[in-house]
Amino acid sequence: MTETPPHVPVLLAEVLDALEPLPGSVIVDGTFGAGGATRALLDRGAEVVALDRDPSAVRGGGGLAAESGGRLRLIEARFGDLESVARGLGIDAVDGVVLDIGVSSMQLDEADRGFSLRFDAPLDMRMEGAGRSAADLLREENEETIADILFHFGEERAARRIARAIVADRETAPYVRTAALAEMIARVAPARRGELTHPATRTFQALRIAVNDELGELLRGLVAAERLLKPGGRLAVVTFHSLEDRIVKLFLASRSGRGHAASRRLPGEPAEPAPTFDVPRGQPIEPGAAETRANPRSRSAKLRFATRLDAPPRGAEDSMVALTRLPARRGRQG
Repeated sequence: MTETPPHVPVLLAEVLDALEPLPGSVIVDGTFGAGGATRALLDRGAEVVALDRDPSAVRGGGGLAAESGGRLRLIEARFGDLESVARGLGIDAVDGVVLDIGVSSMQLDEADRGFSLRFDAPLDMRMEGAGRSAADLLREENEETIADILFHFGEERAARRIARAIVADRETAPYVRTAALAEMIARVAPARRGELTHPATRTFQALRIAVNDELGELLRGLVAAERLLKPGGRLAVVTFHSLEDRIVKLFLASRSGRGHAASRRLPGEPAEPAPTFDVPRGQPIEPGAAETRANPRSRSAKLRFATRLDAPPRGAEDSMVALTRLPARRGRQG
């Protein structure tokens, strides 16, 4: 039998260059997935604390953990909890944190999870298998909220039209399977000429983000990484969606002091907090032509990275939290 080759994450070589793992260094892989980044870090001699909120990913990594000789601790947890997980293991500071945001290739390839348009499956999309599913959301939320989810998390231009059809149809036939939802969207909001993706792609993306609170989790993970990294420690984040990249970009800009000029302060205005990260120029880093040919899923990937300075960590600013939530609607009715 031919052995299946190990999964190679997007921008792996660039992530390793950003992290600069050394033998004995302690790295948190907050998104274990199929284990590709963790395996590469172990090969460099690092010790890894790997997290994944998906219990199937944790079960699938049991073999790698057994092979690691104790250098891999694999834990079922959200990466927003990476600080508390590490401290629970007696680790007060780490040399690196890597986050690969969004749905994994493994999850997309599991037909019954409902993440992919390629399969007719239950409309689930829950990474942990707990809480409200995508079908629950479409059955319970009002038309305005569904439209907001599709527009703000999926950047779907036809959000109102799709939400109106969902609410009308659910009176007699609620959407509970991926194929039915995708077929309806293709009918009421067909792809524009020249579009290569299925017209339901943005809706599926938006529902997945909402079901799993992915943007909120991303911000919690960034704040936790800032608290856990030691001075000189490295943070590397790979995103696949413009909203994710915007949050990472703004977080690192805020933490590095970019855009602030002390000479422009008003008399008595307090000084900005000291920068907590150094962010090298030339970002984001994107996949090259060879990688995108070999793996079309990598086309939208962006890597941003930074080095932790010795200033005290900060909390999440309200302006950053607002990016993870639906905007308030004036006169919104329930």
